[in-house]
Amino acid sequence: MTDAAPGQFVLTGVRDVTRVAQLTGPDSANATDRFEVAGQDLGSMFEMDGKTWFVFGDTFGRREPGLTGGGGEEWRSNTLAWSTDTRLEDGIRLDGYIADERGRAKELLSSEKLDNTEMTVIPTYGFAANGAMYLAYMSVRHWGEPGEWECNDSGLAKSVDKGRTWTRLAAPTWSGESNFVQVSVAEHDGDLYFWGVTHGRFGGVRLMKVAVAEVETPSAYRYFTGTGTNGEPVWSPDQDAARTIVDDTVGELSVVWNGYLSRWLMTYSNGGDGGTSLREGVTPWGPWSEARTLVSKADVPGLYAPFLSPVAAATSTSTIYFTLSVWDPYNVYWYKADLVTASGGKGAPSRTASQVSEVS
Repeated sequence: MTDAAPGQFVLTGVRDVTRVAQLTGPDSANATDRFEVAGQDLGSMFEMDGKTWFVFGDTFGRREPGLTGGGGEEWRSNTLAWSTDTRLEDGIRLDGYIADERGRAKELLSSEKLDNTEMTVIPTYGFAANGAMYLAYMSVRHWGEPGEWECNDSGLAKSVDKGRTWTRLAAPTWSGESNFVQVSVAEHDGDLYFWGVTHGRFGGVRLMKVAVAEVETPSAYRYFTGTGTNGEPVWSPDQDAARTIVDDTVGELSVVWNGYLSRWLMTYSNGGDGGTSLREGVTPWGPWSEARTLVSKADVPGLYAPFLSPVAAATSTSTIYFTLSVWDPYNVYWYKADLVTASGGKGAPSRTASQVSEVS
């Protein structure tokens, strides 16, 4: 996918980071309270059947005025919306949610909702394969200190009816202590690549892959263990042999192939500085560049979960689009940023830590 020499990076930063629109909540252009969505977070994306599907986390139908963070009535652990809107520069029109018989956004994967048993089931990413939809999820036993949580396990759920009903698969699953509790998924050359981190925002990234046709076969998964003398990747069936490819405090990550750079882009919540970070990768396993600030917590207090749009990434334009969750008022926003390259890119220097603007 790239003819760049290993270690040759082209990205020098981002500029014109802009909040384009609020995607969810009663005050958004989508007026999601009509689906009984007053507050929700996350918003990773995948494409299927000409639609972009938005995967949301804990969702609440009613919230008291002034409430900060997750909470409220009509709690659903996860919901799924879709959009056919490809005009990204003015926000995203959500065409609808997978809904229940009442017309409200439906919980896809149920949970016990009991602390220290199964508090919630959070979808960390979605993808399409073999004519079906899949959600990678983590079963959260207990929310701990900020940026840390205890998990039972992670695994995959499947829908064969365009998202209306879901089944949690018995396999494959990964331990709640593994490095694949939260994942980002992308297809490349007939394989599904899973970039994974552990339970929280304080660990590094590891990589596994599986042939698309064998996504439900645990023994078919292979874990990246490094590169050989010829520079080619080495894979092992042993999860414990997986090597860290990005050493940072990573949570809620997103990885896409970027057509403008002809590189992989990775965004994530950074548990170290509390902001969000961006890296460039020459191949799925690296080398990966140093982390650059995408949006800082000084610009947007309480930010997390920067998920890249696969629609924007596939184009040859220098603008990237992404969702961003904000703890107060606990909803999802649509952002854009311009990539700056070593050869000039947008013809301007990269941003400083306090240059996020807002579209009026």
